[in-house]
Amino acid sequence: MSEPTLALQTAIRSRLISTPAVTTLVPASRIIEGPTRPERFPSIIFGSGQTVFAGRAYSWRHVWAYLDIHIWTLEGGTEAARRIANEIDRALVPPLTVPGFELLGGNFNVTAARFFRDPDALHGHGVMSVQALLGEYF
Repeated sequence: MSEPTLALQTAIRSRLISTPAVTTLVPASRIIEGPTRPERFPSIIFGSGQTVFAGRAYSWRHVWAYLDIHIWTLEGGTEAARRIANEIDRALVPPLTVPGFELLGGNFNVTAARFFRDPDALHGHGVMSVQALLGEYF
């Protein structure tokens, strides 16, 4: 059995690397789990995750899985990061297949997108937050 945020990350990465509008802006090889600030730009980096246990019913376990997705750019700064975030949001339309889990009631959302100016004024940085209600047989 997979940890819920890792399963959600796998599902999201699979969707993003199969979406030409995303991979035109960020090569699939740069959509990764990795360091907070990448060495190659542009990049999409999976960040912090959180699992909140929502309860058990019979042989089901329900969890809320939360995940942050970091967008890093060099050329184009935050404007480029915003364009990438828009394509990520458009790509992450349910249904989403999360390995080992069922997406309950279609509860998957991109809940926020925040953009920051890097202190060196060269890099663009955005953070998108997603949440999903997942069910798992145990």
